[in-house]
Order: sequence, then C-alpha cells, then structure tokens
Amino acid sequence: MTKKPYSISAGELAARGPERIPEAFVPNCHLIYSSPATLFYNSPGAIGFGVKRAGLVIPESVMLLVSPGCCGRNSTILSAEEGYADRMFYLLMDETDLVTGRHLKKIPEAVAEILETAKPRPKVVLICITCVDALLGTDLERVCREAREKTGVTVVPSYMYALEREGRKPPMAAIRQTVYSLLEPAEGRKDPRMVNLMGFFSALDPESDLIALLKQAGIRRVNQVAEMNTLDEYREMSRANFNLMLHPESRFAAEDLQNRLGMPYIEFPRLFAPEKIHRMYQLLGAAVGVTFRDEVYYEAAKAARDRFAAARKGTRFAVGEVMNGNPYEMAASLTEMGMEVPTIFANLTPDDFPFLERLARRSPETRIYTGIDPSMVRYRPEEAPPVDITVGKDAGGYYPGVPNLEWNSEKEPFGFKGFTDFINGLEEVLA
Repeated sequence: MTKKPYSISAGELAARGPERIPEAFVPNCHLIYSSPATLFYNSPGAIGFGVKRAGLVIPESVMLLVSPGCCGRNSTILSAEEGYADRMFYLLMDETDLVTGRHLKKIPEAVAEILETAKPRPKVVLICITCVDALLGTDLERVCREAREKTGVTVVPSYMYALEREGRKPPMAAIRQTVYSLLEPAEGRKDPRMVNLMGFFSALDPESDLIALLKQAGIRRVNQVAEMNTLDEYREMSRANFNLMLHPESRFAAEDLQNRLGMPYIEFPRLFAPEKIHRMYQLLGAAVGVTFRDEVYYEAAKAARDRFAAARKGTRFAVGEVMNGNPYEMAASLTEMGMEVPTIFANLTPDDFPFLERLARRSPETRIYTGIDPSMVRYRPEEAPPVDITVGKDAGGYYPGVPNLEWNSEKEPFGFKGFTDFINGLEEVLA
C-alpha cells in the first residue's frame, strides 16, 4: 500500500477524459474512507439536504424510512438537528426481514398508522428504502401502489441507495425526480410568464439577480419548490412555461417533466466568473426571446473581482466540495483571477470535465484528492502544498488552523450576486 494519499494532477486527470476516471474516485471500486470531512458525501442522507430531508421538500408530506436500526438511529439524530423530526416515521427491519422480505407486507399498515397519528394529517407519504432493499431487489413502486390502494393517500417511492452513488441515477438525482414526480398535466393553458427554478432544495437568495432579471424580462411568477407551502401551490408549478435547471443533478427530473408534461428546460449552471455569467444571461435571453439588461450587476461583479485580484493576487487556495458551488469551476475561476489553487478535495463525475479542462489549461499541476479513498487516512496538511485559505467545510477539515470560508448556507447564492457575495466572504475571512 502506498505511503502517501492518492492524488492526481488536474492536467493528467483532464487528459484521461470522462471514460477513464481513476478507480480512487469510484466508490464501488474500493473501501470507503470516512473522515470527518467526508461524512457529508459518503451517505446520501448524512447531512444537509440528503435524500430524506430533500424528499420532504414536497409540501404537506411525511416520510416513512424502512431500514435496519443503524440507518434509523442516524436519521433520528439528523432529523432532530435539522428540524424535520416531526415528519419522519420509522419501520425498522430485523434479521428475519433481511432474509425473507416480510417487512414489505407491513408498509401499507404503517402508512395507515401514520395517517391516524400524524398532525396535521399528511397528503403525501414518501416511502424511503435503503441499500438492503436494493440488494433484495424490492419493487418499491408496487409496494407504494398497494399502500395507496389501502389508505387512499398519495404514496411516493424514494431511494437512499448509497450503493448507486456512481450509477446511472445517483440518489440525489433520483430524489430530485421524486420531488417533481407529483406534477401532473395542467388544466387549461400554461402561463407564458411563469418559470420554475430546478436544482436546489432551499430557495435562492431573494436578492439574486436571476430572480430580478427574470421579472424584469416579463416573468410574473418564479417558482421554487422550497417556497411552496401547500400541495395545491406545488401543483401550480405544472403551469410553468419552462424550467430553468440550475444544478446538473436535476437533469433526470427536467427530462421527466419534458417527457410527461411537454415542459422544456434550459440549463443555467451556477458559475463564479462574471464574464461567463453574463454570457449565460445572453444565451438564456436568446433562447426565450428577451434581452436581459444585466449591466449594473455585471459591472458590480467585475469591480469586486478586480478589487480582490489586485489586492490578493497569488493567494493560495484549497477548495473542497462541501460548499455551494462546483469545486472545479470555482478553482478554475480563482486561477483566472490570478489566484493559485494547489489543492482540491472532491469527487468527480463526467459533468465536471468541462470545468476540469478549464482548470487544467490554467493550473495543470493542481493536485486533486478524493476524500473517499482509503489512502486519505495518511493525509497530513504539513506534507501538502501550503495554502492561505480554504473554501468548503471539508477543505477546512483537512487544513485545521487555516482561514476557512465554509460557503455552505441554505440561502443559495447564484449569478452575479452570488459571485460578489463570495468575494466579500473571502475578503472578510482574509482580513
């Protein structure tokens, strides 16, 4: 076994291409190392908006977690800490259940009991199963149909399958599709001045230029599922003219709505480079037939960028993945501002390669570590390239004592405002 933690340069990783991602980045190729910095990633429901909390974004819903006791204990603690404990219910599996699958017959009865006891009475029950049911080959859709027929309530399947993190539909992509699965064809005509923002489980910063510019362009209603208080409000989202997909893990959900409801979608990723944000607004305007007058926001973002670049050129960054942004895109943007990024801690998907290639052109020697590889147990910051600041909770964990910007609030940053807030945060931490 190597005496050093596995890492690879941005240049070498980009040259391999998405078809040859190293096994160290692929969880099902090795044991998983769970440091305090990587617990956020290793379980889809570990912290923040994992599968369980994300599914409960559906208004007037509760969740029944069907699992062994270990998963139940984890969820009990996290749901209490994050404020959704009163919406979580549990059906624990014993050893006989694991062998025979008899727990599946108990689910309709458990749903009926939830409806009798939960206050207020839920209108939707999500059934969440775990890796053990993946191994058993459980047909959860059939189970949900049986529960719905018995109780009359809407019952929706959801999957907390850590085993499928690198599969065709990872858990956080699957739960996004679940969140929008209850939208049905709208009665009457669609509203040409309504749009849905897809991608995040909490709402965008209300001061985001994206919301302001959409309304400036004549969009009267900008929907976000996190702002829907009732199921009726949620179902109004099916009247939207189109969806804006802000996060790549929403692609399955957006494609499903396009296929089922004839609702087109446009990708608009979160970026941290003013020129590229401006370009995205131009492309969006061309697609929907409007002109976005973003000059004020654009100039403010460039001024913040130029101020920081002049004062902090050469500042050395370590960038993690537990933050509101793509680590490869953020690292590329920092290098384009004259910063140095010796180190990145992040996993890798094919969606990351355009950003990785952009980074590799500027900083091919950047070392990329994947926190899930067992060799990371030997990571020592004193043996790694020195840095002046870290971005992301996980990067802060790997470099204790170095100034850290967590950049992980639930008020989602986006667009020019997100970029300027990021620069302001960096300046505050480095002051």
